[in-house]
Amino acid sequence: MQKNLQIAVIGAGLMGHGIALTLARAGQSVAVTDPMPEARAALPQRVAESLTLMGENPERIARILKKIEIVDTIEAAVKDAFAVFEAAPEKMALKQSIFAEIEAHAPETCILASNTSVMPITEIMSGLRLKDRALGTHWWNPPHMIPLVEVIRTEWTDEAVMQVMMELLADAGKMPVRVEKDVPGFIGNRLQHALWREAISLVERGICDAESVDTVVKSCFGRRLSVLGPLENADLVGTDLTLDIHNTVLADLEDRAGPSPYLERLVAEGKLGMKSGEGFRKWTPEDATATKNRVTTHLRKLEGILKE
Repeated sequence: MQKNLQIAVIGAGLMGHGIALTLARAGQSVAVTDPMPEARAALPQRVAESLTLMGENPERIARILKKIEIVDTIEAAVKDAFAVFEAAPEKMALKQSIFAEIEAHAPETCILASNTSVMPITEIMSGLRLKDRALGTHWWNPPHMIPLVEVIRTEWTDEAVMQVMMELLADAGKMPVRVEKDVPGFIGNRLQHALWREAISLVERGICDAESVDTVVKSCFGRRLSVLGPLENADLVGTDLTLDIHNTVLADLEDRAGPSPYLERLVAEGKLGMKSGEGFRKWTPEDATATKNRVTTHLRKLEGILKE
């Protein structure tokens, strides 16, 4: 993939700063904008802190920061862009209005990508004039440390656009996967929330407490998930054994179509997780910080192990 391509990132928050630093780290030129002046002003320090946590030295950080330009408007960010990554809040009308403005100022050859975890890309892009150059890219949080990016095709996306985006992301050190149908949750979140639904149900039904659920996942199959996917594991143990287990277990798994009443009650009572001090579990500020730091440290170590 060619270097010094002009990339635009719309949004300088948690996801936007990570996308920007990833592409700048790979040698691309990145223009970032955000409607909030404070977010724009904080971007360099935020990028520097993330790069430090990733193990980059000060000289390398300075070189990467020189590849990132902060601009005041969408027009300035996208006017010469090869590709645009929108990383705005998860609100349909907002994303649609942003893409209308992007299309008004970006070159007609520019690839347009929306970063979202569950929102339908087809609906986001439905108002565009040139729909064939638009797709979804679901970067996972934190985007500069999680390898996966899901590349989502809409009913209009040109195959050449899919290919170029896959190459651009792979060149930046990501692990892109193609999502050929624009379904809610794409691949990763459908799998993740199927697990979460059963985890919540186990607590709701009084089978165990939340700490036990987390302990089982972290101390058992979670330890091998990064190197052995579920279908690899099914083949490892045998599809015949997998079928036998499913004939016994699946009928008793949670299968309600909507959210758990237990989860709805937590939200109604203001038990919103770490940010409120209690969710499924109780959290002190120190516990929350320690957990976040543990995840960052683990991801750094895991990246080194998997590269060996």
